[in-house]
Amino acid sequence: MMSRLALLFRRSLSGYDCDRVGLQVRKFRCTTQTRHLSQQRAGEERCTDNSSLAPKKDSFATRGVNLSHPAYMIWGANTGVGKTLLSAGLLGSILSSRKAQARDVMYLKPVQTGYPRDSDARFVTREVSNILRSSPHGIQNKVYICNHTLKASPAVHQAVKLKEETGMKDLGSYEELILEGSQRPNFYMNGHDNLEADSQGRSVESFSSEFASLPSQLTCKTMLAWFDPVSPHYAAQAERTVVEDASVIHTILSALETHNISDLNEGSTCEAGEESRPEKWVLIETAGGVASPGPSGTLQCDLYRPLRLPGVLMGDGRLGGISSTISAYESLHSRGYDVGAVVLSDYGLDNEKPLLKYLQGRVPVFVLPPVPDISEGLSDWFAESQVCFYQLRSALEESHLRRIQRLHEMPRKAEQILWWPFTQHSMVPTGEITLIDSRCGENFSVFKSTDGDRLESQFDACASWWTQGPDMHLQPELAREAAYAAGRYGHVMFPENVHEPALRCAELLLEGVGQGWARRVYFSDNGSAAIEIALKMAFRKFVKDRASFFNSDTSWNSVESQPSLKVLALSGSYHGDTLGAMEAQAPNPYTGFLQQPWYSGRGLFLDSPKVYMQMGRWQLDIPESLWKDNAVKVKYADTVFDSRDDVFSVTRDQTDLAETYRAYVDKQLSVHKAKKDKNVIACLIIEPVIHGAGGMDMVDPLFQRVLVLECRKRNVPVIFDEIFAGCWRFGVQSTSKLLNCYPDIACYAKLLTGGTVPLAVTLATEGVFEAFKGLSKLDALLHGHSYSAHAMGCATAVAALQYFNDPSKNMNLLPSGRLLELWDPELVAAISCQFSVKRVITIGTLFACELQDKESGYASTSTKGLIQSLRADGIFARPLGNVVYLMCGPLTAPASCRLLLRVLESHLSREMVQI
Repeated sequence: MMSRLALLFRRSLSGYDCDRVGLQVRKFRCTTQTRHLSQQRAGEERCTDNSSLAPKKDSFATRGVNLSHPAYMIWGANTGVGKTLLSAGLLGSILSSRKAQARDVMYLKPVQTGYPRDSDARFVTREVSNILRSSPHGIQNKVYICNHTLKASPAVHQAVKLKEETGMKDLGSYEELILEGSQRPNFYMNGHDNLEADSQGRSVESFSSEFASLPSQLTCKTMLAWFDPVSPHYAAQAERTVVEDASVIHTILSALETHNISDLNEGSTCEAGEESRPEKWVLIETAGGVASPGPSGTLQCDLYRPLRLPGVLMGDGRLGGISSTISAYESLHSRGYDVGAVVLSDYGLDNEKPLLKYLQGRVPVFVLPPVPDISEGLSDWFAESQVCFYQLRSALEESHLRRIQRLHEMPRKAEQILWWPFTQHSMVPTGEITLIDSRCGENFSVFKSTDGDRLESQFDACASWWTQGPDMHLQPELAREAAYAAGRYGHVMFPENVHEPALRCAELLLEGVGQGWARRVYFSDNGSAAIEIALKMAFRKFVKDRASFFNSDTSWNSVESQPSLKVLALSGSYHGDTLGAMEAQAPNPYTGFLQQPWYSGRGLFLDSPKVYMQMGRWQLDIPESLWKDNAVKVKYADTVFDSRDDVFSVTRDQTDLAETYRAYVDKQLSVHKAKKDKNVIACLIIEPVIHGAGGMDMVDPLFQRVLVLECRKRNVPVIFDEIFAGCWRFGVQSTSKLLNCYPDIACYAKLLTGGTVPLAVTLATEGVFEAFKGLSKLDALLHGHSYSAHAMGCATAVAALQYFNDPSKNMNLLPSGRLLELWDPELVAAISCQFSVKRVITIGTLFACELQDKESGYASTSTKGLIQSLRADGIFARPLGNVVYLMCGPLTAPASCRLLLRVLESHLSREMVQI
């Protein structure tokens, strides 16, 4: 008989059905004082009126997803395929398991429409209780079941409470059930389930009194509810309560964290043994199909991607269900989800057979009996399905355990068999190896086992070696483009051929980074190769322009009789790891004898003036070699700047400092030319604006512009190495916009494809191209790669370039064609005033600061403690010696950059206090 309180609750729902679902029922409206039984033992979650849905974060550190127990997303191939039946059956199987442990199980419905008439959580509450009551081996111990609806739209409040509200507010809808247990014998089969043996009553023994007294719990939660029974995005718009994606994810993570810290067994400790802890499970059921829109309009397969929980796909056993199930699986798979199982109901069409063939054993397929008319009751159907649900539960448990085992063994195996670049293995203990489980937009999902097994989010603040630019919206677009190109082309050879991705990519590059000067695009596969190609181009152009200077015999065996071609470059620049590229850079830690025994340094390497912020002001550091022998004196006013924009102003071309630079460059070139040897400066190669691997030094743009113009006077080809700098890394498509001068040849990679797949290009003028024309194939540019212009790389480059350059998608893009200022000037200035900071530079997506250190340089380890602190605070940074840098992408919100700076500033201040 239903209690009077329950009757009152039913009436408060204005006539909507709220069936009795247990042996004992307690239903009441939640207040700030009300807590359900499990919360009296541990958690502190409560209904809080007017609480914000928006996540509040003071750092990037998050607790992330707990992996100590199985947690699965329940997906559907379409709406109405039976996701909620699957959830109820699986939860019933978990709770009716005859293991000794109590169970603490949570069912989440993040988004519910048609509420309160339709409530999947209420359905699960009712059907699971029925499953437990009708179980052949009875309810083994007390089970608490609660159903809680958190936030709801004003229309729901009006229907349930007859009260007007605005926005998504706490509903306070709450039900609690207590299943006291049965007098039937409880079966325990050597610690394992055995359905067949139980049904025949063989090998039966009772639970010990210790375990029989342990309660289990099922917590059902509807996180966000709307009244209209339509798609979530439509309901949210119609009821004027659109919820942002981040808020949906935040509510889920909050619920998961509450579940993680709860402990049903009051006073249990680690010493009490695993048996005294509840066995935990979590199921999160989506709404509609895999690609159905969420409240904001984002497809659910994209909305829930930051969690990347493994999934169970409820397929469709009806006519047409094979296609919809495969499409749903592909949508999940292409986004990086792991699908633990596919389930479908049997409608006599044998849909499982084509699915098994398609999946090729990668994913198990389970077949449930055909679903009867729900109005006639489901007890018989659940009873008939119990073996299937038991097998599904076992498969998911095994999949979870295999995943955890692999995650635990990966760091040890990596240490044994991998050889990392730029890494001294003896300085990386096993415990400091970062295990990256996945990436979503700008964040890594990192596995941690120091405080229980969990995945934690870390902002990729080194942009994975400067390659990354996509946010969580662009990432799946690039994945789709790569998959399309792979499906359409695979790989096709490039010489004398053309395909659409390569041609379109070349068109976009000439319209973008090459606008105003470039006419030809040469494809390769990485930045260092692009540099080697550029050097060959420049040298050929130089030789062709001075044919009379060289031996008329230019055949392949005449090298010894020709002048030696050298480059003009800057000390501190870096152009790649291959042998030819290393010859074009001054001696540095990467060119030492143990690194490159063949290195000779084929160039004239000049010192360069550096720009940086110190104590809140931009200033210029000029090497003594530039001014000590010059008659022109450098004025102090020419070495300090009110802003970074002043540093790049072309008005500086008329200053005495510009004349000093010109005199210095002219003198160096003249001295080199006067030498009685066969060395000839045949090209200029520079890293525009920033020397990246050399320590994030900002070179005075005026000096680089003078260099380019002086080489132009002498008809010396100019190469811009924009592998790092190009494609919006410095806030513009090309640094030619910053230097106000153009190259003859330029190289691009890294951000070119959004960081998805390797691809590089070398752009050149028509004049450079013409230098390779001739009557013999030996006159052609004989350099290439097996995967030149591979379709996947070109297709993703097209998508990335178009996305970055689209103001409707790139919110940071200004009408001027530049990115807005991403790094807060006040915070940048404050960091430059820190006692431990020597200098700071910032431009585009880059912020860098050099720490005070007696042993500065690449080998310095002074930043190790700071880097570890940043990683612990959710920021994955990697230093360059005593230089710490933060790098975002062209799409990164300025608010994220401010948070990065605030976290860095707090750690620098902490270190100063410790000093």
